Amino acid sequence: MTTLSAQSLTLPVAALGEENPLPPLHGSRDLHRVQNLDALPDDLAENIRYGGLRSVLPCLDQDGYGRALTDQQLPALVLENDHLKATILPSLGARLYSLVHKPSGQELLYRNPVIQPANLALRNAWFAGGVEWNLGSTGHWTGTCSPLHAARVEGPDGTPVLRLWEWERSRNLVTQLDFWLPTDSDLLYVGARIQNPSPDVVPAYWWSNIAVEQSPETRVLVPARQAWRFGYGNNLDLVGVPEYDGIDLTYPMRHKRAVDFFFEPVPGQRPWIAAVDAEGNGLLQASTERLRGRKLFVWGEGRGGRRWQEWLSPGLDGPGYCEIQAGLARTQLEHLKLPAATSWSWLEAYGRVSVDPALAHGEWGAADEVLDARVGDLEELERSWLGVVDAAPVEQLAQGSGWGALELMRTGWSVSAGTPFGEETIGERERAWAPVLEGGAPVGAVDGTLVGWKDLLERAEDSWLTWYHRGVARWFADDEQGAIDAWRESGDNPWALRNLAIATSDLKAYERAVELLPDLVPLVVEAVTAALAVDPARAGRMLEQADGEDQRIRLVKVRYLLEIGDGAGAETLLDEGVEPSGVREGENPLAEYWQQAQQLLGTERPVPARYEFGMFGD
Repeated sequence: MTTLSAQSLTLPVAALGEENPLPPLHGSRDLHRVQNLDALPDDLAENIRYGGLRSVLPCLDQDGYGRALTDQQLPALVLENDHLKATILPSLGARLYSLVHKPSGQELLYRNPVIQPANLALRNAWFAGGVEWNLGSTGHWTGTCSPLHAARVEGPDGTPVLRLWEWERSRNLVTQLDFWLPTDSDLLYVGARIQNPSPDVVPAYWWSNIAVEQSPETRVLVPARQAWRFGYGNNLDLVGVPEYDGIDLTYPMRHKRAVDFFFEPVPGQRPWIAAVDAEGNGLLQASTERLRGRKLFVWGEGRGGRRWQEWLSPGLDGPGYCEIQAGLARTQLEHLKLPAATSWSWLEAYGRVSVDPALAHGEWGAADEVLDARVGDLEELERSWLGVVDAAPVEQLAQGSGWGALELMRTGWSVSAGTPFGEETIGERERAWAPVLEGGAPVGAVDGTLVGWKDLLERAEDSWLTWYHRGVARWFADDEQGAIDAWRESGDNPWALRNLAIATSDLKAYERAVELLPDLVPLVVEAVTAALAVDPARAGRMLEQADGEDQRIRLVKVRYLLEIGDGAGAETLLDEGVEPSGVREGENPLAEYWQQAQQLLGTERPVPARYEFGMFGD
């Protein structure tokens, strides 16, 4: 018998905190820049050039978290039969947090014992573990730390299906996930669908990121003989599998540095990937043909890679995890063209495999036939699932945002009855924009600008807030002078002044914004950072107004002290401890600051391990 129940999960959690109200006018630095495009196959190069996301607007950054862990109850939806128990977190991007094989008691995923956000996603906040679903653009998706709608649906075999869905705001796509566990199945099926309700072609991107525990004997099995290697050095290189650079690349813990391997699909071969231990036991993920890409990601066994694992899993006891992944394209660097008013769907399968160790760890490809046979007829199961893909929910289990409902009110687009966005989901944040639909001004506090509403904003009733949002929408549309004019019209408020400071490199505007809003830490950090490049004395005056105990302020103060040549002061702060909760993937700022302080002091104290975040070599 299969059951679906709403439960709660008590975990140590670092609270997400408030969203950053400052609009991300410039996108985050992308680690996935490819410089050797001319050397790649034409279709691969074309897909890499196409569809990059300029900004996550209308979404805002989620950077208000810290490192303090407290026990919290998280809503959990549990799908279970005699073979498997799947735990999904609807308030955190529908993360498949745990998948337990009940007869053996084996946890098939890397189940992070804590929820600790870190700066790895498109909107900053991301946490490690389980299976994450990524829609929209290269990177961890905008909904990874946000709630989704969830409901029970009657499955094709009479068992319950758990459906989660939401509106992806940066692309205006609908994501749908149907978790299905038939009564006698020892595989969990996840039906995924992307809907493009618009009349335009939209860049499409999807990767299912699966964290699995690793050990020195863990091996990743996949039906491939070549892979595209991306070592964050700006080149994409085709290499052989499994031997590369003197090692067998399919053993995750043999890598010293962070690296991606995108396995080249074999024509006509069912897409699957598995990670197995020394005994040949582990997790298999397979799918129908549309989800053809497969990938291995490792942090690497250097100091920086280990530090990142500890950073994401405080108190980590063991070797940590690697990721096996599945995507729409061959690599994560590509976007595909999703036609207007079109949906794409596929079925994924997750379950335990047990392979003869001699096959699992023997000659490459020896276990392919066994693993391929383990999956069964996914195409027939997909056809069964598609019979209920548009079925209306019968019991609501969790609620996401009202942005989908608001966009449907604006556009008149149609979406499936299986993923409804009713007006009852519209909350205070969305309701503040409703007057614009009738020519009025937006109301309430400054919030993420609906940049897709530019034409409506141009016709809306004038107010300081209307002018502010017009400016953001114009900036997003590459009308920089129009944005500047709008922000000047908005008047003497910290929001418009901050944006003017970015657009015109005017420190006076930053200083006035900080004067008006001295308690907004992201604003102070931005303003001080901008001042450091041209006038450190002005940066120091702004720092005097700031909360010196906030870790973000302490970090920028270290940079200020280095800029004015106070190596001793910077070293003292670093010795006391600076906690860079928002350190960005691929960056290693505290190690650099430490080394700069040593150079100023003429000393050579080594970088403390707690400040070493280098992913690409120590």
